[in-house]
Parts: sequence; C-alpha cells; structure tokens
Amino acid sequence: MKKARKTTQKEPAFLHADERRAAGKAIRETVPRVSHAHWKAPKDRADIVEIIERSNKGRLEHLIPIRHGRMMESAFAFYRGTADIMAADLATTPVSGLRVQACGDAHLCNFGGFATPERRVIFDINDFDETLPGPWEWDVKRLAASLVVAGRQIGLAESDAVRAARAAASSYRERMSDYAGMRALDVWYDAIDLDRFLKAVDSPERQEIIRKRLEKIEEKNVPDYLFPKLADHVGDTPRIKDDPPLIFHPTPEQTPGLHTQFGDAIRQYRGSLPEHLRTLFDRYEFCDLAIKVVGVGSVGRMCGVVLFMADSRDPIFLQVKEAVPSVLEPYVGKSLHDNHGQRVVAGQRLMQSASDLFLGWTRGLDGRSHYVRQLRDMKISAVVESFDAGDLRTYGRICAWALARAHARSGDPAMIAGYLGGSETFDDAIADFSVEYADQAQRDYRTFVKAIRHGRLKAERLG
Repeated sequence: MKKARKTTQKEPAFLHADERRAAGKAIRETVPRVSHAHWKAPKDRADIVEIIERSNKGRLEHLIPIRHGRMMESAFAFYRGTADIMAADLATTPVSGLRVQACGDAHLCNFGGFATPERRVIFDINDFDETLPGPWEWDVKRLAASLVVAGRQIGLAESDAVRAARAAASSYRERMSDYAGMRALDVWYDAIDLDRFLKAVDSPERQEIIRKRLEKIEEKNVPDYLFPKLADHVGDTPRIKDDPPLIFHPTPEQTPGLHTQFGDAIRQYRGSLPEHLRTLFDRYEFCDLAIKVVGVGSVGRMCGVVLFMADSRDPIFLQVKEAVPSVLEPYVGKSLHDNHGQRVVAGQRLMQSASDLFLGWTRGLDGRSHYVRQLRDMKISAVVESFDAGDLRTYGRICAWALARAHARSGDPAMIAGYLGGSETFDDAIADFSVEYADQAQRDYRTFVKAIRHGRLKAERLG
C-alpha cells in the first residue's frame, strides 16, 4: 500500500488587516502620536530667501518678478508658493516610517472638482507637481496648516481656524479607518462623486451655490466658450491670442526648434498615451502654442497652452507644463522616473480615482521634462475668500477625505489606521502643529516681503 504523499500548505506571505493594524499601533511606542504636535525651527534652518532664489533657477527670468508679486499678495499666497520651504521643515519632524505616494503640496487649493472621462464630476486632489513616495504625515500637515493660514487670511477667529485643522485631521483618521476595513479593489473603486460631496456639505445654501457654479461651468464647453476666449483666426489659421505678460508666443530662444522639431515632442507625448487613446489623439492636428503663466509656485516655469483642431469647429486646448524634481526629493530619494513629467503622471494616476484622458508626458527639445493634460475640463475650485468658519471646516474635512483615499491606494491603510487609532490624540497634535507652523509661515512671509522692500528680490504686481 502506497503511503499518502505528504503535502504542506504554504503560509500566506501577507498579514491580515487586524495584524497590520496591530503593527501600526506598535509604532506609537517609538513615534508617539503626540510627537507630531509641535514645530520649532532648528538653529541651522536655511535662509528662506536663499531657498526662494534657488527655486527660481531655470525659470524664465522676466516672469520671476511676477511670481514674487503673486506670492506677496498674502501669507496664504506665499504659503502656496513655497512647498520647498515646508518640505525642508517637515524633513526635521517625526514620521512613523509608513510611506505612501505623497502629493507633496497638499494645501487646500490643490483640491477640487473635475470631470472624469465618463463625464461624471468628482472631487479629488488636482495638483501633482511635487508627487513622490514619502511620509503620509507630511501631506496631512501641509493640508492642516494651510487651513489655519487661510483661516487667518480671510479674517476668521483663531479658534475657528484651529477647529478646521483639527476637523481635517479627524476626517483623515476616520476615513483611513474606513479604508482599512475595505477590500483592496473597493478602495481603488472608491471616488468622491458630486452626490457624496454635497452630502458632506451640511449647508443647503452652500449646496445650492455649488450646483449653480457647476451648471455655469458645464455651459462653458470648449467650442462655445474657451475657443473664442483664448484663440482667434489669423486668415484661415487658428491662433492663440497674446495677452502679455500672462499669455504670449515664445521666442526661438525660449523654445528652440519649435517649428522644425516640435513633431518629435508630440510623438513622444503620443507614445505616452494608452494605445486606444492614440486613435483619438490622431484626429487632432497641431495649430499653435503659447506660453501661459499659471498658479503661484509654477510661475516662470515653461508652461504652455497648445491648440489642436480636429476640424474648423472642433478644437482642444492642452496644457504642457514643465516638471522639475519634486521638492521632496532631497529628503526621500530620487524618482524612479528619469522624465519628471512621467513622475507626475504616474503619481497622478496612482492617487486620483480618475484622471484626464489626455494625461501624458514628453521631453522638450531643450531637455526639459513636461507633462500634458487638458487645459480645462469642467474644473471647479473653492473660492476660499467667500468661506465662513463652517465652510472652511467642511471643506477641510472633504479635502482630508480625498487625501486619505489617495494614500490608501498606494500605502497600507490598516497600518496607518492602526497608528492613528480611534481617539482624538492625533487630531489634537495636528491642530497644535498647524498653529505653530502657521506662525512660522507668517514669519517667513514677513521676511520675504522685507527682502523685496530692501531690493534683494524683485516683485511685479499686476493689476
């Protein structure tokens, strides 16, 4: 009689969610949650004016004063334009050691609504210029501190600004706990659509305002609105309108080989698109390119708007934006992608629940990395200046929800949730940090303004 063959069942290589939660909780022993509560500038902290001057390298020289002028408008505008300063500061703060695909610049204005390829409006992170794998805490702290800086800017009571920061931290913790209990595929399917967004807005009046804004944006489709606003015909040729200094056609020195070799850059971009979308892109023909000044931190970078036409009444505008090394890179390591445009695209696709059909990357003839997306696609952003205390708190909670969802896709939500726990300990710590770092941002802003007044930096404020 033959002996039965002995079989052994291999133990799974993964840990179950409750085990991962326990592992995350154990990290508190070495990195207590209360350790996130404070910010104190180190004695060897770099001169922030020198950081700003370094960040200006490679930008178009005549646009740098415009960048400074936009940053000079308020402490919040300065905060938005100085992700590099905060990245250096965050690198000196405690971290749990758990990493995610980080946004790198998760302030409250880098979230918003936009249309998915299926024409469904969702709310998500919408800026990934600095994305790179890194500590999840850095994004949470960047978001929470931005709420305090913004709250002060719009004249809210300090207590209301702090409540908004604490509410954001609480929302992140609660949502991460939810994602920790979900199947991996369900986390990836999850999205904050318009109905879920509106349910999170507890003011019927604010809900109605959002609906009306969205209706107006839906009316502004490309053929009927954007084309006559940005372009015109010169004879039979469609051409982007110049509106210097914010929109202008580049010189040969600024875009070498534009007319002789631009086809190579377009072919690189086409190759970065999924194969089935190349058929769609091939219906369009390149017509014109102009430099378009955008944002705060991006001013001076080689950012352009490109007009393509499928026929005389079928335009599309693509934004081509220069991508440079992430501000996180000195502290978390270099990107795996040689082309920083590809880094941005890969990070965006990983963090967003849905991304632009035309999202891709290329390299310019001058060696600069770029990423490409539609210029506008039913985008809706918060008008922070109109917020009251309740609006800021609600919006901060929704932003934190989107951030938790993005982190749960690339990181381990169970371990992060285990570290955060069910109490308000982390929430209180982040609120305390946000106040202290907002104070730092305001001190840095005053130093920046002083440097302009003393002629160390040049600024141009447009009317």
